Amino acid sequence: MSKANGPLIVEGKLADNERLKSQSKHLRGTIEQDLSDDITGGFTADNFQLIRFHGMYQQDDRDIRNERTKQKLEPMHNVMLRARLPGGVIMPDQWLAIDKFAEESSIYGSIRLTTRQTFQFHGVLKPHIKGMHQMLNRAGIDSIATAGDVNRNVLCTSNPVESVLHKQAWDWATKISEHLLPKTKAYAEIWLDGEKVETTEEPILGDCYLPRKFKTTVVIPPQNDIDVHANDLNFVAISENGELVGFNVLVGGGLAMTHGDETTYPRKADNFGFIPLSHTLAVAEAVVTTQRDWGNRVNRKNAKTKYTLERVGVDTFKQEVERRAGIAFEESRAFEFTGRGDRFGWVEGIDGKHHLTLYIENGRILDFKDKPLKTGCREIAKVHQGDFRMTANQNLIVAGVPAEQKAAIEKLAVDHGLMNASVSNQRLESMACVALPTCPLAMAEAERYLPSAVDELETILDKHGIPEKSIIYRVTGCPNGCGRAMLAEVGLVGKGPGKYNFYLGGNQAGTRIPRMYRENISHAEIMSLLDELIGNWATSGEENEGFGDFVIRTGVVKPVIDSARDFYDSAS
Repeated sequence: MSKANGPLIVEGKLADNERLKSQSKHLRGTIEQDLSDDITGGFTADNFQLIRFHGMYQQDDRDIRNERTKQKLEPMHNVMLRARLPGGVIMPDQWLAIDKFAEESSIYGSIRLTTRQTFQFHGVLKPHIKGMHQMLNRAGIDSIATAGDVNRNVLCTSNPVESVLHKQAWDWATKISEHLLPKTKAYAEIWLDGEKVETTEEPILGDCYLPRKFKTTVVIPPQNDIDVHANDLNFVAISENGELVGFNVLVGGGLAMTHGDETTYPRKADNFGFIPLSHTLAVAEAVVTTQRDWGNRVNRKNAKTKYTLERVGVDTFKQEVERRAGIAFEESRAFEFTGRGDRFGWVEGIDGKHHLTLYIENGRILDFKDKPLKTGCREIAKVHQGDFRMTANQNLIVAGVPAEQKAAIEKLAVDHGLMNASVSNQRLESMACVALPTCPLAMAEAERYLPSAVDELETILDKHGIPEKSIIYRVTGCPNGCGRAMLAEVGLVGKGPGKYNFYLGGNQAGTRIPRMYRENISHAEIMSLLDELIGNWATSGEENEGFGDFVIRTGVVKPVIDSARDFYDSAS
């Protein structure tokens, strides 16, 4: 672990977001006044940022932006809402409620499963926003702190086999989420017509909240399906005889960066050591408050926890967490990640219940031609007796199915295109963020690009005689990391229309960051390079050697060892 190498507090003029938060009256702003303003479909001034703390982003349809400008109309402002669902668990009656709202009150009509193990509504116009929150409240769901400078939706491994262990881990994910929520009543006041109660303090997050977004997970080895190294704080479950006994705590992961700014980079999390269960909430709070107090509030590009650890030193940060939590980390317990994909099809848990994992391409649940996915999920929800689990890989698990109900659930899934035996291993291992047309940060296509790109990748694998093999292949429309391309064997990061930075060398377990192989290249160039590289892998790869390990072993790219210092080195 590194020693301290910089100041605990960054001095300088604070970023404007700090002013915004300090003047927001604990996240209230003037959102209520904006809601009643029918002159514009959007939110103005600070409220554009403040609604993020309530789980929403203001967006518009970029496909029609120019046409609306020509007609002298403002962009078609709408919001994307991301729900808070610790561990991604949702009940059938809740599913039916969100399905109905998507159908009746969003422009696009879809439910989007995300890499943050929850769902998003896209295309909700201002007149429907308050009703959306009230519908979620009636269903027992909210969107508090799923965006903004707070601890966001807490992820948990979707483990449909070790049911007892999963329940224990999921319980902790829920407890951590609740413990770290903002204490302000602004959400209830604005959206649920709750009694106005003046917030006096935010004991954990602080009156100016965190310097930047903060992400937390609970993971159950050997599955790394939530990608621990993409997150600020991770609790790695350690079990004995099938019972959860504590966690290894990993701190300081994150994938976002900024094109052209070498002070930004993806970073793996550091292992602080083991804690028993009784210390979990105290350690979570201590990590968050240390980042709250030491994080960079001057430069938001360097405000994440990963940069704080690099600036002050891992040892210094760890010691401060121990001091604040009143504990000492024990030596880390042994664990290993062997994979991070979902288990597709039927799996029987140790409790005798059955679990069906459905592949949802890009997480987009909508009725497509010859593939009515949304209707199929609705019909399953009408008869399902267990729960649903959204995975961090954008898929959906129908969990807790009794043996006598398996046939009926499977028939509904097959009839609606939710089960398809012909889906390749490569397609199952591919993922993209939303990007265009709704994300304002997108520089290139991702979700709409991925299906046809995978078609070509399948053709290349078949050409070289390895159609059964697969590569962890991820596309993100900008460098902010939502598609987790910086933990892929092949990662594409949008640079401009039709152009991507091309990264190679991650591994199948998600414990190595890839390195840029080519900058700002087209789809045709990417596929030409992959054709050559996959051909070499097919003929010269070792038994059971993943593609990412192959390109490292053969010197195509150098491994990223210490990303703060070598991420921008040349590929070979």
